Amino acid sequence: MKIKYDAVVIGGSLGGIMAAYALSKEGIKTALVEQYHWIGGQLTSQGVPSDEHDFIEFTGATKTYRDFRENIRSYYRNHPDIIDELKIKDIFNPGNGWVSKNSSDPRISLHFLEKLLEPFIESGILTLYKDTTLLGSETNHNTVYNVLLKKDNKEFILEAKYFLDATDTGELLPLTNTKYVTGAESFDETGEPHAPKEAKPFDMQPITWTAAVGFDPDNKTKMEKPALYDYFKNYIMPFNESILSWYAAGLDQGSKREFSMFGEKPYEHTPAMFTYRQVIEKNHFKKGVNASVMLINWPQNDYILGNIYDDKNALYHQYKAKQLTLSLVYWLQNEARRDDGNGIGYHEIFLVPDVLGTKDGLAMAPYIRESRRIKALYTIKEQDISKRYAKTAPNFKDSIGIGHYHIDLHMTTETKTYFFDETYPFQIPLGALIPIETNNLIAACKNIGTTHVTNGCYRLHPVEWNIGESAGYLVAYCLKNNTTPKAVYENDSLLKDYQALLIKQGILLQWPESVLGK
Repeated sequence: MKIKYDAVVIGGSLGGIMAAYALSKEGIKTALVEQYHWIGGQLTSQGVPSDEHDFIEFTGATKTYRDFRENIRSYYRNHPDIIDELKIKDIFNPGNGWVSKNSSDPRISLHFLEKLLEPFIESGILTLYKDTTLLGSETNHNTVYNVLLKKDNKEFILEAKYFLDATDTGELLPLTNTKYVTGAESFDETGEPHAPKEAKPFDMQPITWTAAVGFDPDNKTKMEKPALYDYFKNYIMPFNESILSWYAAGLDQGSKREFSMFGEKPYEHTPAMFTYRQVIEKNHFKKGVNASVMLINWPQNDYILGNIYDDKNALYHQYKAKQLTLSLVYWLQNEARRDDGNGIGYHEIFLVPDVLGTKDGLAMAPYIRESRRIKALYTIKEQDISKRYAKTAPNFKDSIGIGHYHIDLHMTTETKTYFFDETYPFQIPLGALIPIETNNLIAACKNIGTTHVTNGCYRLHPVEWNIGESAGYLVAYCLKNNTTPKAVYENDSLLKDYQALLIKQGILLQWPESVLGK
């Protein structure tokens, strides 16, 4: 069976959702294809609360992203069981997680993401294919003609004028012969100070398989010992500590940091990890909530032993990544040092499957930090955005949005490299979304033209959201004006016209001077 659309978005990530939203809003007949049962990618099926910059409460995101954040808070503010203090607060953190300013139950995020697309699905302009696997694609002379998909054991083909890859691993790129890179580029390729002398295509940032973990003093649930627990307990990290310990990589290469469960005396000097990505705060409710819940995405369950794409053992690495997370939870329940000095092991913790919509309490999908990345018309490099190497904040004439996050390179899978560096508030250049050769494919997620280094700050929630939304408007603009993405990039008149569309839709192209001056 063949079905025709104007645009097909592969991947229901945040970028994919917003690409489909923008296309549908512009009246483009669109299909959105998602591998898992939940749309929303890192915020939902991957179980990672939103990582955001310091300016997020007043600027630095698209209007739709800011509306989404407000919808989350409004839900809690109007919850019948919420404490009175939160009913009158404009700004508050629903889940009390300290790494996010708006951490919340992923099921609530899923609800509002579905509501965002609902009017377009009901009108018929958008078709959503969930639980659908990408099998292949037909491509010729740098043009993508179709994609082959499988759902409910039935195969079918979607044809379109444009295809947007919004998968977290750039799954459409190898299938369409779109040129891409993986891992670390060499210094000769990028000139980046942190690039290795030789390219290392398999040296990627780790995935993390998150899990929902509750805390209840009355918990009686005991975990079974994971099959690979002893393997991970005996695995020694480069900083000479077990991977299952209260130590993890520091901010600089070769360093380590000590952590604790709650940061209580005598460990008040350490980061409190239970509240790190806490998404349900029991004390925010008068009744109905029996336990606080966190999503365990810690340095200790970063999977550094292999990659899950372009690797012959990809499926085995997925299994081991799950085993690492289960082993970490088992270690916490049975062997971890307690802050309060009352023996070892937190019997109070347990897996909470309902929060992530699974039977085992693990996320539906692994959290992906580093994707295949297109060879783009423009590649964003470290020296464009790093405060250490650039004299001023970047100013791209082809800006299609803005974002901010530090370069946060988690320990890599091959050389075990990691570092942290400050960046300027940055822009998203249009050239980074457009492949050098493939004519009708646009990158709409974390697969844009970044490097191994700059991927470390362009991969976060509000940036990916902006990338997808702008990518959707780009394709809609090209279809309506009978032009191409490359022409928009190269022609100043077309570029300004397209940017005007983005501005009209509430997408900021420049940071306010009040921020850049800080």
